[in-house]
Amino acid sequence: MDAELRALLRVPREAGTPEAAATRAALRARLEALGYAVTEHRFAFAPAALNAFPLFGAGLGWLAILLLPLLLLPPLAPWAALAVWLPGLLALGAFAWGLGLGHTPLWGRVREDATLVVRRPEATVRRWLVAHVDTKAQVQSTAGRMVAIWVVVAACVALTALAAWRLAGPVPLAAAAAGAALAIVAGALAGRGIRRGLSPGARDNATGLVAALAAAAATREPGVGLLLTGAEEFGLVGARALATALPELVRGTEVVNLDTLDDVGPLFLVHHDAPGAALAAALAPVLGGLGYELRRRRLPVGILVDSLPLARAGARAVTVGRLTWATLRRIHTPRDTDDGLAFETARRVGAALAALPAPAQAPAAAAAGGPD
Repeated sequence: MDAELRALLRVPREAGTPEAAATRAALRARLEALGYAVTEHRFAFAPAALNAFPLFGAGLGWLAILLLPLLLLPPLAPWAALAVWLPGLLALGAFAWGLGLGHTPLWGRVREDATLVVRRPEATVRRWLVAHVDTKAQVQSTAGRMVAIWVVVAACVALTALAAWRLAGPVPLAAAAAGAALAIVAGALAGRGIRRGLSPGARDNATGLVAALAAAAATREPGVGLLLTGAEEFGLVGARALATALPELVRGTEVVNLDTLDDVGPLFLVHHDAPGAALAAALAPVLGGLGYELRRRRLPVGILVDSLPLARAGARAVTVGRLTWATLRRIHTPRDTDDGLAFETARRVGAALAALPAPAQAPAAAAAGGPD
């Protein structure tokens, strides 16, 4: 990787900031110099969406405290615990879901960002290589978020079981206290998901951008294009906006999302459905030839990637990533720097994808349409 690109990708690129816009402009100039036509699909998003999980955790803790007397006091109706717990949990979940997707008005200003749509002039794209441009930093890493999600799920299951137990009689104090304590711990862990500081995002996702650029420079296939998405770190906003506004752009195409290609660990091919699993199987011999341990699997709970909304829009979609638990403990924090990172995996994956022929059959809809 040349020094100019490495310096460009060392700058934190939180979506909706001047730094993100400057990075997009530099990437656009590079790709246009390679002969690609580049357009922008612009969208607006609310940064407050990242508060959805912390607020859900806080609400869960308070709901557990409210549930305690309903579990313990004999004079209260046995069904009262379930009557309070289930509607409360559903309302809390609906609020957090709406906030996370940007549907629930709350506070904070709206930002604008964009996805770069890159293709050869007049070409029909049959395979999209996707990488997100933006970065974020939180109090907790991705590994911490995954643990928090597991604890939140355990707390919800435990409190549901306790509310059902109350139908048979008062719940023992120790069991009720343990359930409430688990919910409070879950809320505290979820609360660590707030944004704090900035991250250069070297592994997540400068590596994906390097792989996509390497493929774009090397491929001779006019049917291969790039989607360099924005605001992925705020709930896959760029990919969701594109899939909603321009589904014909991706429907029936292959999507290979490049996200976190560390230089250590197994190489993962992650899919979401049967068409994605078939694409993963087709890519496995090519990427397996790089000499890395290769694993095919469905998307783990607690991780979101841009291939998900594109798969729901009708693409055959996978995400390619290389990482370990140590990588997950680093990303989404200011520690995600390029120290010790050679970008070797990113370059090799990009070169391997560039050597692939584009799918033979192109969907008619993909030949037309596009952002303004």
